[in-house]
Amino acid sequence: MTLQSTFKKQFSCEFSAPKSEEAGAKLLSAHDRLAALGPAYFSVTYGAGGSTKDGTKQAVVDIRAKGSDVAPHLSFGGDSADKIEALLSEYKNANVTRVVALRGDMPSGMGGSVRLTYANELVDFIREKTGDHFHIEVAAYPEVHPDSRSVESDLDFFKAKVDAGANSAITQYFYNPAAYFNFIDACEKKGVSIPIIPGIMPISNFQTLVRFSDMCGADIPRWIRKNLEYYQDDKESLKSFGHEVVLQLCQDLLTGGAPGLHFYTLNQSKPTIRLWRDLGL
Repeated sequence: MTLQSTFKKQFSCEFSAPKSEEAGAKLLSAHDRLAALGPAYFSVTYGAGGSTKDGTKQAVVDIRAKGSDVAPHLSFGGDSADKIEALLSEYKNANVTRVVALRGDMPSGMGGSVRLTYANELVDFIREKTGDHFHIEVAAYPEVHPDSRSVESDLDFFKAKVDAGANSAITQYFYNPAAYFNFIDACEKKGVSIPIIPGIMPISNFQTLVRFSDMCGADIPRWIRKNLEYYQDDKESLKSFGHEVVLQLCQDLLTGGAPGLHFYTLNQSKPTIRLWRDLGL
């Protein structure tokens, strides 16, 4: 039995921050359908350098007003400490009790003009300014962060976030369960003792998945990629194959002791609902 298997299982969903009123309405519609499943909370992304800050904040306020727990993503980006502190105060006043603390990325064009604030520094900052008000989630990378020098340095960065006060972690998505379990073993050897919840990316579009995976360094195993290539012009067959692949991945993770699942919905409800129901959650 691993430490992870001793934690209470938790299931949650993630939305991408809307960039227009129409996108915001679509997000809330997906929220209403997914909320019927009873997830522990919803998270909302925060574009590079806080580029979707307003969309993130509005979605968070709207979701919270509907009665769901919600965790805004947050990074310093190019913002000052005062602006981040003010944003945290707004979230506190809106009865938000979770946040996902990230290093984040600079918006294109800013280059090296702004120093990146690492996630462990942001966790420190949140704890300093708000104490234990927020349950802080951080990111984990079973297949190693694309910017890391080595597996060992990546583990050290992750542990620094935990030591700074993170309560739990959500992983980047992956399709090889061994990547997760090997990462868990390495974390436990480092003395990490928080829940590390696998991030799950449903498969419904081949080109979108390839683009996302190339950007974030997530590996698509060759046998999956070849089948997706074969089915890419047959949407229903691709969705059916993708569903079976991700369903088996989720089953393997839960059977192996993962403390829950975090679904990257891409603001769609149907793929996640189908997985949720077939898993019997």
